[in-house]
Amino acid sequence: MLREHGNKQTALEFVSIEELVPRDHLLRKIDKVIDFEFIRNRVRDLYCADNGRPAIDPVVLFKMLFIGYLYGIRSERQLVRDVQVNVAYRWFLRMGLSDKVPDASTISQNRRRRFLSSTIYQEIFDEIVLQAMRRKMVDGKVLYSDSTHLKANANKHKFKLQDVQKSTRDYLEKLDEDIAKDRESHGKKPFAAKQHKPEIKETKVSTTDPDSGYMVREGKPKGFFYLDHRTVDGRHSIITDTFVTPANVHDSIPYLDRLDRQTERFGFNVEAVGLDAGYFTAGICKGLEERDIYGAIAYRRPTHIKGYLRKIDFRYEAQTDSYRCPNGKTLQYRTTDRGGYRHYASDASDCVACPYLSRCTRSANSTKVVTRHIWQDSKDRINEHRLTTQGKQIYGRRKETVERSFADSKQLHGHRYARMRGLQRVFEQCLLCAAVQNMKKIALVADRKGFLRLLRHLWEVIRPQETSYGWLRTIKVEC
Repeated sequence: MLREHGNKQTALEFVSIEELVPRDHLLRKIDKVIDFEFIRNRVRDLYCADNGRPAIDPVVLFKMLFIGYLYGIRSERQLVRDVQVNVAYRWFLRMGLSDKVPDASTISQNRRRRFLSSTIYQEIFDEIVLQAMRRKMVDGKVLYSDSTHLKANANKHKFKLQDVQKSTRDYLEKLDEDIAKDRESHGKKPFAAKQHKPEIKETKVSTTDPDSGYMVREGKPKGFFYLDHRTVDGRHSIITDTFVTPANVHDSIPYLDRLDRQTERFGFNVEAVGLDAGYFTAGICKGLEERDIYGAIAYRRPTHIKGYLRKIDFRYEAQTDSYRCPNGKTLQYRTTDRGGYRHYASDASDCVACPYLSRCTRSANSTKVVTRHIWQDSKDRINEHRLTTQGKQIYGRRKETVERSFADSKQLHGHRYARMRGLQRVFEQCLLCAAVQNMKKIALVADRKGFLRLLRHLWEVIRPQETSYGWLRTIKVEC
């Protein structure tokens, strides 16, 4: 029977906002397991204690930012509009149905003026990781690292060519020491003491966002981007570190510093790492061995001129510290350069009549030179790990951990684009995005563990009496 729906919106009702939010809502799960009260104490020194108007609770301001990143709301004005009409958002912020929502300008001005020069965003991220550690969701034994690009808020056609300083490796002092030892062991004089001057290179600099970097990578779009360097724990994919650089900085440059930062901040005892081919450098391999960390790193085939002999065709003989060419001739050590590469050169008299000469070298004096980094032994040992069962298992989980983490951040949390301009503000975005992903992961894992503990308890209760619940026997959980 068709009936007309009456207008009940003008009638007075007694309702509780607690009853309007579903019991299984994500914000309920997050609020249950995450303690946000630490924020107030961390920012207390940024507020005047005895002067000025009463401030909006900083916990409320940051919770609003968390909602924006959690649900991919990129506009603060849109965030305020959504909070006004969304009951679950109001419940999470401890607001009543008639309470006034803070204005969008209040959020932005606090973010720009009060919090920008502070370390509060890093402290919030670190505290969420520590809360996960207290719940046994992070052990820091196996870490996975990678980077992803964020499109800068800049037009790729608006730029100027400018000489800028290239990023340098963080292990140059150690490299200089080893170069001096290597030259000494070969009877060569050490290089004169020389400070490392930054390498200058002409590159495109955005006139809109000068902090961004012009990215030119195979299979990637060209333009101005930032790189989010992220590390994920292997246990439950909790993000343990995030760091931002311009897109023209190589992935391997900040890696060792960020790895040390995690071990110092969280007390990790890292046993193994899983990395892609971009991190397969002599410096990182040497650094992992010095830290006694098992590295499972993908291998990237080196490029060579088509039709010419490859470097692997020349066999290194460690006993004589020389190379053997495909024709059986010896390439003897000549020198070690400032870059840390040993030079092994052939005898021109052996090469003149060599049948491989046309495929071996273009040198005018018919001499073949092969280079080998002084840390190549470390690189070879790390490379062997990827062929072992353990290395394959570690590397195979990259797609389930750090790659999945980036996919979720881009698909669900608006992490494809830089919301603001400037390196520091983009770093803020990456820290908050990683923090809300961790909150979500902690809440879901804790909720699942609670459900599984309930099932285990149920099985213990009914096991003596009932046999029809055999499906419970298949449950294997770690509580």
